[in-house]
Amino acid sequence: MEKDVGNAPPLGTQSIHRAVTVLREVAAHGMKGLRLSDIADALGLERPTAHRIVKGLVAQGMLMQNAESRHYHLGHVVYELGLAASPHFSLRELCQPTLQTLADKSGDSVFLMVRSGLDAVCIDLLEGGYPIQTRTLEIGGRRPLGVGAGSLALLISLPDDERARVMSTNAGRLATFGNFTQARLEKAIAASTQAGYAINEEDVLPGVSAIGMSIRPRQGTPYAAISIAAIESRLSGARRIEMAKLLQKEVRALEKKLEAEALHWE
Repeated sequence: MEKDVGNAPPLGTQSIHRAVTVLREVAAHGMKGLRLSDIADALGLERPTAHRIVKGLVAQGMLMQNAESRHYHLGHVVYELGLAASPHFSLRELCQPTLQTLADKSGDSVFLMVRSGLDAVCIDLLEGGYPIQTRTLEIGGRRPLGVGAGSLALLISLPDDERARVMSTNAGRLATFGNFTQARLEKAIAASTQAGYAINEEDVLPGVSAIGMSIRPRQGTPYAAISIAAIESRLSGARRIEMAKLLQKEVRALEKKLEAEALHWE
């Protein structure tokens, strides 16, 4: 039996809803991509339904398939649409000085994440002097809310009822992201809530930890977050506390900058 993914779509838009959800799921797995069976299982779709949607997306250039691995990846049309949309979004440019400062002062990898429905998307990444040699997230990479420190920071900033809905809907998707499980997510939420910032302790990739903090808007729920990731030995104990203070200082300064920018356009 097929399940609804996220909020039930209005009558007559189910096909569009499912197609967009498939694109998001494929995007979440970046260069690795997904097999047809993975797509069907992750989204609770019958195999013929998933095949029909994927076939249509391939025909439109939205997806492409690797002939050897049989994995599906985002197609050239998605890239072209992204280029067309990019001039209308200045968040990345406004945040880059902050990301650079954090990368320079921490020496670690710094990520800018934004919320996209049930997911978080990486829209920028800067490396410090001690970059992670093996990482699972690149610019454009998509993860379920809660997977990774920046994504977790966005999840814990949600109202309780919305957070519960997101976690319930995404529960079946967590197993495809390294060591992640629902129990591990709940543990991370508890630890992060107590610390005052998001904490990822080797939850996604063994040997890699991260901290994250959401960027608070003047009103409403945060839609962006910044995280710092490093090998576990560089982001534990006293140094993690030091990096959390640095992150908080820079994020709070960025919030004031973004507020001033918003007032400029009012």
